[in-house]
Amino acid sequence: MKAKPLESALALMATSFAYADQGDAPLSAIDWLNETPTVTLDIGLPPSEPPIAQNATTPDISVDTLDQPGRDAVGLLPSHVTGLPASLWHNSAALELARLIDAQRPEVLPAVQALLYTLLLAEANPPHDAGTSDRLLQSRVDKLVELGAIEQANALLERADPSAPSLFARWFDVTLLLGQEDAACSALLAAPHLAPDYASRIFCTARAGDWNSAALMLDNANALGLLTDEQDALLLRFLDPEPFADQPILVAAHAPTPLTFRLYEAIGEAHPTTTLPRPFAHADLRDITGWKARLESAERLARTGALHENRLLGIYSEGKPSASGMIWDRVDAIQSFDSALESRNLENVAATLPAAWAAMQSVHLEVPFASLFGARLLGLPLNGVTKKLARDIAFLSSDYERAARTGPRDFLAMLALGAPPRTPTNPVHRAISDGFHDARVPQEITTMLARGQLGEVILRAMSLMSDGAAGNLEALTDAIAIFRAVGLEDTARRAALQTAILDTRG
Repeated sequence: MKAKPLESALALMATSFAYADQGDAPLSAIDWLNETPTVTLDIGLPPSEPPIAQNATTPDISVDTLDQPGRDAVGLLPSHVTGLPASLWHNSAALELARLIDAQRPEVLPAVQALLYTLLLAEANPPHDAGTSDRLLQSRVDKLVELGAIEQANALLERADPSAPSLFARWFDVTLLLGQEDAACSALLAAPHLAPDYASRIFCTARAGDWNSAALMLDNANALGLLTDEQDALLLRFLDPEPFADQPILVAAHAPTPLTFRLYEAIGEAHPTTTLPRPFAHADLRDITGWKARLESAERLARTGALHENRLLGIYSEGKPSASGMIWDRVDAIQSFDSALESRNLENVAATLPAAWAAMQSVHLEVPFASLFGARLLGLPLNGVTKKLARDIAFLSSDYERAARTGPRDFLAMLALGAPPRTPTNPVHRAISDGFHDARVPQEITTMLARGQLGEVILRAMSLMSDGAAGNLEALTDAIAIFRAVGLEDTARRAALQTAILDTRG
């Protein structure tokens, strides 16, 4: 049964996490309910469920207190929040964990995304061979940035104290992407040896108001050959734009770094972010950006869970489309459906739901849509095709068990309750069912669990689940069996439901 949320204030975010009482149902969802932008987490981590797999050995995992934390131990979510033991990483090698994190794909099943965020933000003892390299922390930060979760990357780095050059370079980039570089620049000027390059020192010196020193540093850097031609041109215009007022617009020599991106923006030649890596999309979420760019960036970040679905809906609702086609048709479809749902006009809901759903399918935002509307759809007395569609959508939400009890006992309903039919004819359904019934956890994984390598096992299971959703049915079965063996029942069910319902091979 559902438990009441536990609220915990974290740097740059306020989160709410739900726990479940012991019972037949899987643990209730962990939701990030803070004001956006934030990361969407919607998974379960059962602390005390009865055994769910009879043919796999669940390891004895003790929950330890954190040792004197090195940087690899730093996290935003303590063990009592995640339900994961402090020994999560300790018995694995740092480089192998980093490799497994690097290999995780950003746009995969939302259930796997949610679990990945929990692992990336978890506080746990460092790997036994971590030393002082901070390799695991670097990989966690890099993956958060790749996902577009730069607020969380910033909070994690600040918690870690980024006084090592490798961490400071990441922190500096993240603050530039957030438009919050003042703190990093202050730290850089206080400790110049941390500067990633000479261009950053010149930029921060100018930001501090010492334009003469910045100009002198620029001359010295050029004399020593420490700047690229692009950096030189940008910094010259940044320090003194007037002489270049009548010159042609600068054309980027290559994909911008966070610093060159901010410099182009500062001199009035901002880059569109649609062709840049995902973290740059945050620049287009600001109110100073046009609505179309905000919409495109919001959709892009929502696909990786880096933007909460409520923020996405808010951006969809900011105005009325003044054009048609593509993104404007999506906006119109979502607005029309949301209006029909608010009015509880069943005829209008039935008329607008298919178009809204098709719009979300076209940009792979089905799960955020289900999170927004699934529970409300279940509460409406719909009929026929619309009722079935509403139920399928609800299967993708945290109310999937409720959806299972509102219709026929078909494959999806039985899967949502954790007991899919044993021999379905559909090959994907059969692979899913095997994971809940007859599959054994691979021997390699069982051995790793016996060694206490829980975090490594979960990462491997996540990679298997991604492969399984892409069509590797053996990997799909193994991933589900592993999730269940380590107690991640909610993740197993939700990932399986998403694989069965969504077009995951495109």
